[in-house]
Amino acid sequence: MLKLDQVTKRFRGGVTAVADLSLELGAGVVGLLGPNGAGKTTLMQLIATITRPTEGQIHFQGVDVLREPETLRRQLGYLPQDFGVYENLTAFEFLSYFGGLKGITKRGRIEELLELVNLHTVAHRPAATFSGGMRQRLGIAQALLNDPALLIVDEPTAGLDPEERVRFRHLLSDLGHGKLVLLSTHIVSDIESLAGTIAVMRQGKLVTCAAPEALL
Repeated sequence: MLKLDQVTKRFRGGVTAVADLSLELGAGVVGLLGPNGAGKTTLMQLIATITRPTEGQIHFQGVDVLREPETLRRQLGYLPQDFGVYENLTAFEFLSYFGGLKGITKRGRIEELLELVNLHTVAHRPAATFSGGMRQRLGIAQALLNDPALLIVDEPTAGLDPEERVRFRHLLSDLGHGKLVLLSTHIVSDIESLAGTIAVMRQGKLVTCAAPEALL
């Protein structure tokens, strides 16, 4: 489904954030594990077509992402590490706004997603009143608006309390059927029982990629 071939990203000043990384991933939940500064966020931005690699190729479902980025973007859901909300909008208004940007106007789809992320009872409350976990769930809902084949979530449990972290993990686990969910974290417990595959990064390089039981 997703293939990266010798992908490298160098920034001005000579800093190499991702170095000669090759990886093939199919459907399911994939955990991208590594300490802060390992290159996880840069790699996710490369896959999401936010930035372009210095070298290498990225293919999604056989399509060259660098040449045809819109093909991937139409099938992409993305929750960045620093996800902000418009605090004066309610959850329903927020999703309606993002739905309009993505060409989705069906009220039923928005109501369906609010129920999926357990925000339907507070759909008409301003986002300013939401906890960190509720905001993250709203972020997941906006990422799912277009029913993506590829869902990327970057450090989604950072700053959440233990109860919200568990709830968020269960939600992502349910989403991993029939699509590729790529989840980055530096917290092993976030993915040890969630991911079918774990890719470990260190200093921009892929250390290993295997099933959790194989790594153990």
